Amino acid sequence: MFSATVEYALRAIVHLAQHSPAGRTTDQIAEATKVPKAYLGKVLQGLRSKGIVVSQRGIGGGISLVKAPADLTILEVVDAVDPIKRIETCPLGLKAHGTHLCPLHRRVDNALAGVQQAFQKTTLAEVLAEPSRSAPLCDGLVELPQSTVIKAHCSESNHSC
Repeated sequence: MFSATVEYALRAIVHLAQHSPAGRTTDQIAEATKVPKAYLGKVLQGLRSKGIVVSQRGIGGGISLVKAPADLTILEVVDAVDPIKRIETCPLGLKAHGTHLCPLHRRVDNALAGVQQAFQKTTLAEVLAEPSRSAPLCDGLVELPQSTVIKAHCSESNHSC
């Protein structure tokens, strides 16, 4: 449903959110997210041009989020690299339909609207704080005691939590 660019952007942003406010190098992000470095460079450039990330050269530099994870939504990331395309007119170009979508395309557009709304309501901080046995970008399961929220960090070398 989503392009590889969206998937890679979300992985990179989750990684940056895990380490926020510290900056990360492209090499660190590529290793942690399993995104090819050349492709990641293009994704990060797109995120930088839309004001999602900022890069700083030199010691202590790297790529970091412009906003705090609590203030950055999944939709902002998706819209920065490959916006969700809602159906506004008949995809078949049928003049009689115009902006009056048929039942099929109306349902598809409603589903897209639902995804858009869910992404608008979800911040990166919420994603990281959500209790789950599978922590983002970690190759391993996390034990979850009842009523405990775990913020997992992965080791760079083996992606284990």
